[in-house]
Amino acid sequence: MSLHPAQILIKPVVSEKSYNQITENRYTFRVHADAHKTQVRQAVEEIFGVRVEDVRTVNVRSKPKRRGMSAGRTREWKKAVVQLHPDDTIELFEGTAIE
Repeated sequence: MSLHPAQILIKPVVSEKSYNQITENRYTFRVHADAHKTQVRQAVEEIFGVRVEDVRTVNVRSKPKRRGMSAGRTREWKKAVVQLHPDDTIELFEGTAIE
């Protein structure tokens, strides 16, 4: 399946764990379910202009959720953790400072 780089990277994952991994030059993204590691690598390199050293992907399974009497499940999605070259960074949170 041929996907445009903007279709592969959906959004960055903002969590405590992913935010701490930025210090190790690892960035976490929500990616298209059909995208594979090579496509994720090419998309990150093209969009952000950085060098990617490693890509790890995981399919996040759905979890059961309840709201009152109605029960359902969350969506399944795919996550990619991208390790960049030590000289490269991505400015995901511009204007925010850690104090």
